[in-house]
Amino acid sequence: MPIADSPLSAKLPGTWELLSRVDLGKDGGQRIEPSLGSDPIAMLFYDRSGHFGAQFMKRDRSSVQPTESRTAEANNSRAVGGYDAYFGEYEVDDATSVVTQRLRGALSAESVGLVVRREMRVDDDILSISLQTTVAGEPVTRTLTWRRIG
Repeated sequence: MPIADSPLSAKLPGTWELLSRVDLGKDGGQRIEPSLGSDPIAMLFYDRSGHFGAQFMKRDRSSVQPTESRTAEANNSRAVGGYDAYFGEYEVDDATSVVTQRLRGALSAESVGLVVRREMRVDDDILSISLQTTVAGEPVTRTLTWRRIG
């Protein structure tokens, strides 16, 4: 079966580099999530046995105080000092293209054990992830676009 015709569970494993992270409010306007900024750098890993890991960093951390943090937003983990990292296990529902992630470890203690669900699509070497979350308490749709690098 050609990779283009493969289910998400077959196309997802790999190493991914973040290209963009966009948060849109209900009015369609872009919102900037302050702890990681508008243009974070990030790596995402999925293996074939159901394990994953993610690391995000605010591109310019020069103005970030080490103790600066925010509360976790809905359906999301919490960054600390301009950095967020977590790992755990994942399951893919090929029928709905939804990936459920269970965070076994995380930078912020309250994110350990968190279960999050993400709509995902892989086209060639581009991974698109969509989720509902909040920025400063306001509901947003977050879209992350990744490029396969491994």
